[in-house]
Amino acid sequence: MTGPVVQVRAARPDDHGFLVECAAAMALETEHRRLDPQRLARGVATLLREPARGFYLLAECDGRYAGTLMVTYEWSDWRGGDFWWIQSVYVLPALRRTGVYRALHRAVRERAQAAGAAGLRLYVEQDNARAQQTYAAQGMRRTPYALFEEDFTAG
Repeated sequence: MTGPVVQVRAARPDDHGFLVECAAAMALETEHRRLDPQRLARGVATLLREPARGFYLLAECDGRYAGTLMVTYEWSDWRGGDFWWIQSVYVLPALRRTGVYRALHRAVRERAQAAGAAGLRLYVEQDNARAQQTYAAQGMRRTPYALFEEDFTAG
């Protein structure tokens, strides 16, 4: 059986509401965190307004929203280029395992290679085995690095 036809495009300002909904749903589903809706809405609006910080891609099936991801940039002096960080990945539950993420990943890879990026990176919840399998299936591999954080926004 074939999956749906997935179209991927850059997000536009009128996609703001869907992007906010997806980010909130992803945080709740993966980390059991309820994000501050106003802060989240400002964060999404900022990225849509300031492409030097990154961008969102949207996947659509039959003209309807199917999923999204965000890309931000990290300069690597070792590699002399930007790593593109895939973040805020969310595929609507009914469309998971149908090729939506595969299409989003392919679109990011193509854009990153065309832009001369050093590579793609992402972080994933350590207990989310299904997501890790999905990313590995796209050619990504686990790195030897652990992620540390000091969060100045946590309440």
